[in-house]
Amino acid sequence: MESLMELCDLVAQHPALFSDKLAWMCSRCPQPDSFGGGSPRVSPSQLNATLAVARFLSKSDSASDHSPNSAVLDFLRLIPSSFRRSFWPQSFKNESIGSFFTDFLGYLSKATELSPEFSTEVAEVMGDIVISAISSSGDDTGISRVFLLSLSQNFLPILSSDADKLVNCLLDQFTVPVMVPRSPREQMQLISETSSSSQSSPVSVITNNMNSLEVSSPNVASQVSAGSPSGASSRLADGTPSASSSRVSGMMNGESDSGLYDKVASFKEESLESLEKQEIAYKLIAHIVEKVRIDPKLLEQVRLMARKQVQSMPAFLKIRKREWNEQGSHLKARINAKLSFYQAVARLQIKSLASLDSDGKSSKKLWLEALVLLTEAAEACLLSVWRKLRMCEDLFSSLVEGMTKIAITKGGQPLRVLLIRIKLLVLTACAQADTWASSPGTMVESVLKASREVIEYGWSRDRAPVDTFIMGLAASIRERNDYDEQVEKEKQSIPVVQLNLIRLLADLSVAADKSEVVDMILPLFIESLEEGDASTPCLLRLRLLDAVSHMASLGFEKSYRETVVLLTRSYLNKLSTLGSADSKTLAAEATTERVETLPAGFLLIASRLTSSKLRSDYRHRLLSLCSDVGLAAESKSGRSGADYLGPLLPAVAEICSDFDPTGDVEPSLLKLFRNLWFYIALFGLAPPIQSTQSPNKSVSTTLNSVGSINVIPLQAVGGPYMWNADWSTAVKRIAQGTPPLVVSSVKWLEDELELNALHNPGSRRGSGNEKAALSQRAALSAALGGRVEVGGMGTISGVKTTYLLAVAFLEIIRFSSNGGILNGGNNWTVSRSAFSCVFEYLKTPNLMPAVSQCLMAIVHRAFETAVLWLEDRISETGHQAEMRDSTLCVHAAFLIKSMSQREESIRDIAVNLLTQLRDKFPQVLWNSSCLDSLLFSVNADSSSALVNDPAWIAAVKSLYQRVVREWIIKSLSYAPCTSQGLLQEKLCKANTWQRNQPTTEVVSLLSEIRIGTGKNDWNGMQTANIPAVMAAAAAASGANLKWTEPFNFEVLSTGIVSATVKCNHAGEITGMRSLFDSFGGLNMGTPAPAFGIAGTLQKLKSNMFPQPQIENNFDKVVLIKFVQQLQHFVNMYEKGGEFDKTAFRQTCSQATAFLLSNLESTTKSNIEGFSQLLRLLCWCPAYISTPDAMETGVFVWTWLVSAAPQLGSLVLAELVDAWLWTIDTKRGLFASEVRYSGPAAKLRPHLAPGEPEPLPEHDPVEQIIAHRLWLGFFIDRFEVIRHINVDQLLLLGRMLQGTTKLPWNFSRHPAATGTFFTLMLLGLKFCSCQSQGNLQKFKSGLQLLEDRIYRASLGWFAYEPEWFDMSNMNFAQSEAQSVSIFVQFLLSDRGDALQSNIKGSGNENECSFIDVNYKCHPIWGPMENYAVEREKRKQLLLMLCQHEADRLEVWAAPTNSKDPGSRPKISSDKWIENAKTAFAVDPRIALSLVSRFRANTHLKNEVTQLIQSHILEVRTIPEALPYFVTPKAVDENSVLLQQLPHWAACSITQALEFLTPAYKGHPRVMAYVLRVLESYPPERVTFFMPQLVQALRYDDDRLVEGYLLRATKRSDIFAHILIWHLQGETCASEPGKDPVANAKNAAFQALLPAVRQRIIDEFNPKALDLFKREFDFFDKVTSISGVLFPLPKEERRAGIRRELEKIEMDGDDLYLPTATTKLVRGIQVDSGIPLQSAAKVPIMITFNVVDHDGDPNDIKPQACIFKVGDDCRQDVLALQVISLLRDIFQAVGLNLYLFPYGVLPTGPERGIIEVVPNTRSRSQMGETTDGGLYEIFQQDYGPVGTPSFEAARENFIISSAGYAVASLLLQPKDRHNGNLLFDNTGRLVHIDFGFILETSPGGNMRFESAHFKLSHEMTQLLDPSGVMKSETWYRFVGLCVKGYLAARRYMDGIINTVLLMVDSGLPCFSRGDPIGNLRKRFHPEMNEREAANFMIRTCTDAYNKWTTAGYDLIQYLQQGIEK
Repeated sequence: MESLMELCDLVAQHPALFSDKLAWMCSRCPQPDSFGGGSPRVSPSQLNATLAVARFLSKSDSASDHSPNSAVLDFLRLIPSSFRRSFWPQSFKNESIGSFFTDFLGYLSKATELSPEFSTEVAEVMGDIVISAISSSGDDTGISRVFLLSLSQNFLPILSSDADKLVNCLLDQFTVPVMVPRSPREQMQLISETSSSSQSSPVSVITNNMNSLEVSSPNVASQVSAGSPSGASSRLADGTPSASSSRVSGMMNGESDSGLYDKVASFKEESLESLEKQEIAYKLIAHIVEKVRIDPKLLEQVRLMARKQVQSMPAFLKIRKREWNEQGSHLKARINAKLSFYQAVARLQIKSLASLDSDGKSSKKLWLEALVLLTEAAEACLLSVWRKLRMCEDLFSSLVEGMTKIAITKGGQPLRVLLIRIKLLVLTACAQADTWASSPGTMVESVLKASREVIEYGWSRDRAPVDTFIMGLAASIRERNDYDEQVEKEKQSIPVVQLNLIRLLADLSVAADKSEVVDMILPLFIESLEEGDASTPCLLRLRLLDAVSHMASLGFEKSYRETVVLLTRSYLNKLSTLGSADSKTLAAEATTERVETLPAGFLLIASRLTSSKLRSDYRHRLLSLCSDVGLAAESKSGRSGADYLGPLLPAVAEICSDFDPTGDVEPSLLKLFRNLWFYIALFGLAPPIQSTQSPNKSVSTTLNSVGSINVIPLQAVGGPYMWNADWSTAVKRIAQGTPPLVVSSVKWLEDELELNALHNPGSRRGSGNEKAALSQRAALSAALGGRVEVGGMGTISGVKTTYLLAVAFLEIIRFSSNGGILNGGNNWTVSRSAFSCVFEYLKTPNLMPAVSQCLMAIVHRAFETAVLWLEDRISETGHQAEMRDSTLCVHAAFLIKSMSQREESIRDIAVNLLTQLRDKFPQVLWNSSCLDSLLFSVNADSSSALVNDPAWIAAVKSLYQRVVREWIIKSLSYAPCTSQGLLQEKLCKANTWQRNQPTTEVVSLLSEIRIGTGKNDWNGMQTANIPAVMAAAAAASGANLKWTEPFNFEVLSTGIVSATVKCNHAGEITGMRSLFDSFGGLNMGTPAPAFGIAGTLQKLKSNMFPQPQIENNFDKVVLIKFVQQLQHFVNMYEKGGEFDKTAFRQTCSQATAFLLSNLESTTKSNIEGFSQLLRLLCWCPAYISTPDAMETGVFVWTWLVSAAPQLGSLVLAELVDAWLWTIDTKRGLFASEVRYSGPAAKLRPHLAPGEPEPLPEHDPVEQIIAHRLWLGFFIDRFEVIRHINVDQLLLLGRMLQGTTKLPWNFSRHPAATGTFFTLMLLGLKFCSCQSQGNLQKFKSGLQLLEDRIYRASLGWFAYEPEWFDMSNMNFAQSEAQSVSIFVQFLLSDRGDALQSNIKGSGNENECSFIDVNYKCHPIWGPMENYAVEREKRKQLLLMLCQHEADRLEVWAAPTNSKDPGSRPKISSDKWIENAKTAFAVDPRIALSLVSRFRANTHLKNEVTQLIQSHILEVRTIPEALPYFVTPKAVDENSVLLQQLPHWAACSITQALEFLTPAYKGHPRVMAYVLRVLESYPPERVTFFMPQLVQALRYDDDRLVEGYLLRATKRSDIFAHILIWHLQGETCASEPGKDPVANAKNAAFQALLPAVRQRIIDEFNPKALDLFKREFDFFDKVTSISGVLFPLPKEERRAGIRRELEKIEMDGDDLYLPTATTKLVRGIQVDSGIPLQSAAKVPIMITFNVVDHDGDPNDIKPQACIFKVGDDCRQDVLALQVISLLRDIFQAVGLNLYLFPYGVLPTGPERGIIEVVPNTRSRSQMGETTDGGLYEIFQQDYGPVGTPSFEAARENFIISSAGYAVASLLLQPKDRHNGNLLFDNTGRLVHIDFGFILETSPGGNMRFESAHFKLSHEMTQLLDPSGVMKSETWYRFVGLCVKGYLAARRYMDGIINTVLLMVDSGLPCFSRGDPIGNLRKRFHPEMNEREAANFMIRTCTDAYNKWTTAGYDLIQYLQQGIEK
């Protein structure tokens, strides 16, 4: 139901926007049609919907949709049906039905007030409904009654035509005859007779009427007619019993007991049900009479009926309890019902009279009669035994209200009558002893309210009776009882009526607020106090003193002065008895008067005086009184001084609350303040000021309760406080309004009479004076925190000590009570800082050194107190936080201003304190007012000073410059974005002020401050060193810096440029607005088109933006334009169009300027429109998520929060929402999908498990960089708000909670490493706030968040480490630095708040969110000891992060061969512990741990054991396979292998390992391998066809064969490649080899044709046709070589042409076997070339090809070499490895070039080799020129240094580096210049891999000892310096290192590819240990730095090695190959 009501309220606010929701609610309402045939029940949901629609109508007057009105009207028409029980849900009782009707009718009542049309519609149906309810009968009448009861509370409109009918119906059904003493006719006749005489007075009329009514009291009537108030007083003085008995006797007068019993009996006969019905009837009739006019006769009948009931009221109220048969709750219920009924009657009586003709004579009589009746009834209420009942009080209030209304409405005679009668009511009310114990009761309140209203009304209309009324009440106080026998009794107890009447008169005076009223009453009160019975201590005196205080507080000067003199004299008189013998026998009232009454009076006057003149006078009087009291108390009894002075302090505090202590103070007033503080110090009235205090003791407010006066000051300093806590609070308030107690000369103090009296050795204390001085010195030393020892105060006299102690108390208390903010209004100016007072003491000339030292110590103690006050409020929010921040800034601004003081000592202490304040509260760095003071006050201060002191001016400016530079540099080191934004704002400001104030000073202050990615002006690890923050700072600067490059910029110059841009945009907006206004706006005849977040932007937020109705047409037009432009940018980005970053930046900047220009707008429409614009400015950069867009975002966000800090929370809230949206939509840092994971995704399934994913639409790295910039802004804001704004901190906490909620939300892309750990750093920094106090109440949440951060951080290491390169040294360095900073934070986080808290609690496993029963943590799961496990996880994380930082540092600086330093050695036990900890968090982390530390056997063994013992938990992790699928496990047939059917698929290279002989074709292993292979498309497996063919050697169970046959059916290409490889597989048995091996090889060779034939046999016709055409075509081409062999060389080319002309294309679906994606379109018959080869005739033929998925008309040439007599399989293996390396380099982002050209064996010693296009060999290049590569490159690409040459050189470097890595691994030999190709762009390509791994030319003599060829001519290009020092050389070596490191990551995949070919018979496996040596060349035992150094040494070794040159020489000599 609550949610439905919330929805209803939301719909009511935006009905047009949520019309569908409104229609839904209306559809849920009961439909009238469904109740036509029968009587179905309504459901609770229908009733709730009805209530919701009614609530909507009560809140919205929208008339656009009539369906809600119809729904409600339809239900109204159903109400008559609802009087049956069958209508309602079965669970609904009468209470529920009544609650429904009350709510429903209440909503409708409000709705009818909003809409007149709806009111008319309701009125048309209400008449019948009410009549139906009244006439309802049967068993269900209770429902109709609850409806009528609800209707009586919320009456709805009715038609005038229905009114008479309704009233008659109500009278017939619900009213009963009334018992009255006389008939109505007789009563009317009496009233008529008594009022017929025009000469009768009002009093006589009332008297006659009262005598004529039996319910009246003759005694009271006679008193009134006599006009004597004394009679009333004498009658009422004895209290209630006598008065009650007189009333009862009056009631019984002339009446028998039986008559009374008859009345009681008649009342008893009334049932509760009847009373309830009658009450409802009277209420409804009253509503009808009030709303519409009824027939006059019917109205008269209603009035007479009401009058009869009122007449019966006194008789009922005078019935005593004992006369009722019922008792207890039953009787109380009956009485309450009857009283409630009478209340309805009284209201009906008034409303019926209001409808009469007010000018008629008869109506006046009726009014007067009603007044009499109501008065009698009210008096009966006062005297009734039921007067304490709440209902009786309400009845009395209604009666008095009615009386007052009659008197005020009619005036004249009714007014006078009321004043007479209300006096009696007042006296009667005051006579009630229990009426006014502590506060007035309801009846007294009603009488008081009526008296006030009558006085206010009659004061200007009929003054005489009002004066008589007031004087009569005042005179009643002094009346005495006439009975002599009661004289003694009067003395013993004060009549209650007097006490209560005094208070009532005081309240009446205050309420009337008229000096004339006070002047009438006050003299009587003062006379009683001075001369009457109240002159001595008694209760009457206390009440009178309280009353005169209230009257004096009104501020009428005469009464104020008389009263204050009286109160002052009274208080001083109390001192006369001090120390006398009579003081011990004083009455209790005397003590109460001194301690409570008089101080309360002083306080009351102080709090209510408003006149500045009177407040000033009163301040002087009170301070004088305090001085007199202090002096008198000290001269008589020092121990009692506090008792007399303390009660006055609250009043002094109040009167000083508005006193500005910084203004000019009169010397006399200053003296009084000094005296006050002297006594406060001496009497110990000040609160303790020591930082550590003793425990509080019991408070004492009695005399002589403290020991010797000598110990009082010391105890006052250290505590505990001995007095009333209110006095302590008062002293603190006084301190805020006390001026500095500065004297012109300290010697002047010696002449103070008061202090002389205190310190003169001849005074009362005599020889004790020196002892007192010592005590005060000790107290002073304690107050100063020991900064000045007691021994150092020997030269300070007692008077000076007292003065200094008073100053210490005052100045320290100033800061402890209110943070050091003085009184002075609402303006937070510099002068309100209490430092302005404390610094005044330092200006006193000629101070003694000891005194100066004490004053300096007071300054420091005051500062410490201010710091403590600020620290205690660090967690405040809202207004309290604003006060705290304002206090801090006021103090800082004052200290800044004080730096220009003439006294050097003051300047020094100001700088010292300012530095401390800045360090303790860094938030002051970014306070705008403080920055203003720093930047602009130096000129203002120096210009206003004496210009004839150039030395002073120079010193001040130098000081300012130093402080400002330190300030700016420190702020930049914490939050460079915000700091720059503020500086830009100040520069704009300076630009605005340039006419009045030159900006040269600002320029000189800020010049030469630089920030950037290099060395900065700050020291240590600051926030700005975080790369993300620095990148954001570059964006916030507004400079056009590239994030891909290092930067370093000057803050001032970039700030000026950006400030100018901002000013220009602001000027554009201002100019356009002025021009627009000058045109008179636009006359927009048609409304602007609706706009908002439409289309793509609707994805940003789930809520919709209504069209803002901007009042200003200019704002409307501009706002629409900006929204459309921003939406256009988003649309362009979504569609993949070109993103114009310049236009986007300009639009956002202009929109920001426009938004800031409208901050003062307060209209709702403007606020909604600009809120939408603010939202767009926050969301658009986040949505586009490119670095350029995010740079713009950071710029405008910084602009917003700097120019308008009040927008900080709004901006941050939107940004947090946008950030969380990127998590939901998996963008950037949160792109957790596989396709965003970088290398791991691109290398699937060859080297990584899983099927390849489609490439993402947008570059994930760009989005990650955007997140990094965004995160830098967040960290910047965190540093700014962490100490001041808990609300914004909680927003960041929400962001972090949402971010770390799921540890797998993050992208696994290696480019996200730095951004991820920067985010984790922010999280840990945020959690550290729990120790700073501002988030202490969120400690449990912060602990849980910290655990989530640790979990997410460890989760980053759940995957094997990857590399990623952006060809951007800055990015790589920033990644390494980001992780390094995170590591440093972990290392520095030793003072862990959580651990210390847990240990301090005595239970190390105690944690607020751990399930104690199950020891289960919500993040970590089950655990035994939380603290211990937490430390283990932290150490594990630290180790992993350190390793990651080292890895990234190597990647960032690959050529830096220096070792960063050895890490602490980790023991084997620690490795095992780390493995267990990692596995407990996530098994994948343990696996990643092994991959990071491959050489650690302890670690690997432990992880192996953990995996095998938790095998079921890791089945989804393919990387865990090698830990239990081992040759040993296969030999033992381990049960662990049973898990393989359930295991996740691994990579293809991992599966290939299991096909090797070591695994013996184990069925479970083979089944897993085949499942893996079949899970991938055959086209993906085709790459490893040579390995699969070799696997047939070990396929005893023919499982591999089965897979191959199945795969051929799925892919024709797979089948064709397999057939070619089967045909090309030749390995003859070697004579000297093992016979078993030869036998296996023979079996393998025999198997190949059979498999080939089975494949062909299972082709379908279509596949068979393609197979035949494809193979026939290329067989014909290949066979040309055999035809050419007999021909002479010179005829071979013509022979090729002849043979090619014979070959015809058969179909357009033939493809190149070496490149299946290239379709053959023909042969270039002239392209055939025979190649040189001994005893072989290879030929090269060029085909015309097109891409399979490309443009069919885009025909390209592709040359292929067809070899016969050569085994190409070794080339295939080498090129497989090269292809894998190329894929790795591309996936990692390395710019290394490899060209794995296609090679395919098509038969025994036959094959096809792709020709590398656009290349020539180095040998061919040498044939055309005599120079080396360096000269050839210049010849081909231009001179050195030209773009073309350098581009060619770069291409040579990247290709040389790529082949250097490949050569290192493959060890290709025979690297003569004929096997080195160069393409037309300068790239190097290696060909001919006949000698790899362990083989080499010349009988494996291994002459080429270098790992790769790096000849002299190559080094000339790579290293122009010739000494390996050039940038290009370092570039080459760096690429080699990175390529080698990237290849090492996939070492196992590469080795497995080679491993399966060992038994293939290839020459490369014919000797040595090729696999072992290949593994060694990867150096898995090395860490990254060691591996990098190895690669560097390899490059150095290959550099121009002599064996390389020697081999080239040999080839030149033997083969003629150019060298």
